[in-house]
Amino acid sequence: MQRQPEKHLITLPLVSKTEENIYLPLVINVVLKYWGEEIEPNEALKLPQKYSGNKGSMTMEGIELPEKHGFKTYIYKGSIKDLKKGIDQGIPSIVILPGIHETVQHASIVSNYDSEERRILTYLPEPDTIGAIPESQFQRDWEQDGYDRTSVDPNDMKDILKNDILKFRDSNRTCFEAEKVHQQGNFNDAMEKLRIAIELDNDNLQTWCLLGGIYNEINSGDAISCYEKTIILDPKYYLAYRGLGNYCLKNKDYLKAEDYYTKAIALNPYRFGPIYKNRAFTILQLENTSGAKDNLVRYLEQTPNAAHAIGQL
Repeated sequence: MQRQPEKHLITLPLVSKTEENIYLPLVINVVLKYWGEEIEPNEALKLPQKYSGNKGSMTMEGIELPEKHGFKTYIYKGSIKDLKKGIDQGIPSIVILPGIHETVQHASIVSNYDSEERRILTYLPEPDTIGAIPESQFQRDWEQDGYDRTSVDPNDMKDILKNDILKFRDSNRTCFEAEKVHQQGNFNDAMEKLRIAIELDNDNLQTWCLLGGIYNEINSGDAISCYEKTIILDPKYYLAYRGLGNYCLKNKDYLKAEDYYTKAIALNPYRFGPIYKNRAFTILQLENTSGAKDNLVRYLEQTPNAAHAIGQL
């Protein structure tokens, strides 16, 4: 008899679009339902009032709101071994992975793994479907976003995770808090929190990249040193190269912008369609019409919802 692959399974509930609480991230909704908890829609409806112009889900609120209901959250640098251990304990893991089309990154839930086929299985919000990713590919993708793992667990399970070995736990938490006040428009408070995060963990590349992003938003030259520090910590960190490209593009340093965009694309050519539009513009400024058109075609291929039409090229 042929031996069946060894699979470790966590059965996650299906959350339909009609059931989804749109003001909490989908992954949080799914994990809470897995633990038998649901947040009342009226409670979540209050969240957007804190954020001007933001109609989507709130990441930090998606962590804090469950904590008000007795859950414990941990945000730290994980590993494949760590994910598998969590699954064996019945604990689903939220991970940050590269995006696709118009999304630069997205949150997913790792719920299973297949030992024999060496695949990581992720949640998809469709009946009877899973995302089966070869473990080596999952490792490469997850690395691009710093191996972020978030665990949302009932309070009576809080001692399962060893706090003293959760790398970047405190600095990552502070980063999420910085993002929250940043979305509320408090740039100075956000930068101060990120400086605190850097003091906690000077080698947490995400703190440097987030700080670079805020400096970039206000067009401060300090963005460059922050992004460069990120790349020193991890030469494969896509978001830092993209950030440097955006900064140089805004400041009309087109040669450098093209170089940084090209380096980001070399790391993952399918991660973010709009980067090709930006590279097309930089190449056009360098009077390379043919190269600009090629990049716009790639942009349209990878961004199905783009408003532009090929006939306008």
